[in-house]
Order: sequence, then structure tokens, then C-alpha cells
Amino acid sequence: MSKIKVGIVGGTGYTGVELLRLLAQHTHVEITAITSRGEAGQRVSDMFPSLRGHVDLVFTDPAQADLKNCDLVFFATPNGIAMQQSQALLDAGVRVIDLAADFRIKDIPTWEKWYGMSHASPKLVAEAVYGLPEINREKIKNARLVANPGCYPTAVQLGFLPLLEAGVVDASHLIADAKSGVSGAGRKAEVHILLAEAADNFKAYAVSGHRHLPEISQGLASMNKGALGLTFVPHLTPMIRGIHATLYATLKNTQMDLQALFEKRYANEPFVDVLPEGAHPETRSVRGSNMCRIAVHQPQSGDTVVVLSVIDNLVKGAAGQAVHNMNLMFGVAEMTGLEQLALSP
Repeated sequence: MSKIKVGIVGGTGYTGVELLRLLAQHTHVEITAITSRGEAGQRVSDMFPSLRGHVDLVFTDPAQADLKNCDLVFFATPNGIAMQQSQALLDAGVRVIDLAADFRIKDIPTWEKWYGMSHASPKLVAEAVYGLPEINREKIKNARLVANPGCYPTAVQLGFLPLLEAGVVDASHLIADAKSGVSGAGRKAEVHILLAEAADNFKAYAVSGHRHLPEISQGLASMNKGALGLTFVPHLTPMIRGIHATLYATLKNTQMDLQALFEKRYANEPFVDVLPEGAHPETRSVRGSNMCRIAVHQPQSGDTVVVLSVIDNLVKGAAGQAVHNMNLMFGVAEMTGLEQLALSP
């Protein structure tokens, strides 16, 4: 097959450079444009020496980039950009994957409340397919526009999915206790993510409400086929990459085989690894890979199920999942470009 011509809008952030790392090694991709207003004219490999010899492009001002000749454009931009630029690309026959949150939440007033701006393309929100392959694989294959899930929502939804689909827990009282590395805050200068502030420290934040909460609730409600109750508490940890979600729910039947339930649900999923009974997944076991590793526990054989779900927030939680979606959209083998093993140590 001919190569997929790809453009990246916003190539200087952590998700942008992670996209470049993965796409540069993808056998079916030709990267044709990378945009950045602030870095226009600079060689990509000068900003990111890790890409020397693999990405021979310069950053282009978005106004000058020839994105309409691409087959697919990734938006690795702040929230609020893709919703302004996607329609023109779609009209030109270009497919779009947005790694930000512009198209994830179907209820427009809810999105506007949590993201603090008016939505520029409500009609596209209705069309966009939520890009969690483990749920929407068939819809993604035919999509023009994919809303790539957030990092916390990926780890949490994959952890709760088998339980809610099977209807084996009380969905009115779900708890997601999640921790993220500092790269989840993006590549920007803010006091709370400075080395001296974030290192040797651990804290919860946004307990009263995090903007990923409505995205997670929307996905879980769809799995549950009805409303549910969710408490979501994120934490910042002193590491660069990784998300660890510890999930709690109350079982309706304490005698069921939870290990078998999870193994059966994910038996054919290439990027979800259900660990053996009694295991405890670590974030370093997925660092740099597109894998989600999950373990399910039933402490003291009681009525509480505890699910442990770990991902790399920049790969399975962002760029890797976007590449997986691209593979589905263009009929490429799902694991193409995503077979990297996790880095250890």
C-alpha cells in the first residue's frame, strides 16, 4: 500500500514528540508537515536530538503548512485548537485525530463548563468517534474524525470495563484513585512541575472536580448502559512518565471468578495485558510502550474488587493510542509501529 501522508499540528509538546518518535519508525507513514508558530523554521532534530537521522523536517508556521494534502492530521495542541481547524480539513478529504479534548465529550454544555470556552464545532462533536479501540474498534475503522481519549480516562475505563459490561458491581459507587507522572501536565513552565517542587513530593489535586471526570463518567455510563456514581481523585507523583489507577467497586456476587472475567474480555486485545492472579503492575513495566497492564484483586474474598491499571500516559494515554487509531482507520495491522517493549530500568 502507498504510505499514509501525515501532518502534525503542534509538534513541540510531549505528545507531539512522542508522535514523531512512533511515526518515524512506522513502515506505512510519511510525515509531511509539523507545525509550530513559535519554532517555525527550526529543524525538528535541533529541538529533539533523539530524532536526528529519523525526522528530516523543519517546523512550519500553521498558516503556511500544506495540511490539506495529507491523508491524516494529528492535533497535538492545547484544547480549543482542533475544533476551529478540523472542519476545513475534513472538507478537503483529510481525516483527523485530535489528541486534545475538543471532541471527547458529547454534551456540549458539559464540555463548555469544564473547559471554560464556547465550542466552535458542535456538529463535529456528534460525528466524532471516541478513540478507545477496546470499545469502538469497528466505528474507528470508518471514522473521519477521532477523539483520542485522555490519559486518566484510558487507564480508568480499561480497568472498570469488564466489571461494568458484565454488570457484576454496584455502579452507583465507583472509586478511581489515580496517580500521574509530571509529564501529564505538559511541556510548559509552571511552578508546581519544577524539579524542586515536584520531586520528593506526592499530592492529590482537583479533588472537587477534574476536567477528565466527565469524560470518564460518560464512558463508564455507556459501558453500564445507565447512570452511575464515580469519585475520581488524581494525584501528582515525582516521576516523569506513567499512570497508576487503583479502582474500587462493590461486587454483587462475591463468588464469581474475576480473573477469568478479565482474561476473557481482553483475550484478543493486543495492548491490554491481564496479569496473573495476585500480581501488582508497576508503571515502569509499561514505560515507553503502548501497553496497559491490569491486575484484579478481591481482598480477603470480600465484597470489594480492586483493579490496578497502569499505562504510560504519553503512549497508551496519548500518542500510542492515536497511532493505534490511525492503523485502524487506514486498514493497517493494529500493532504496526507500536511493538516497542517497555524500558527497564
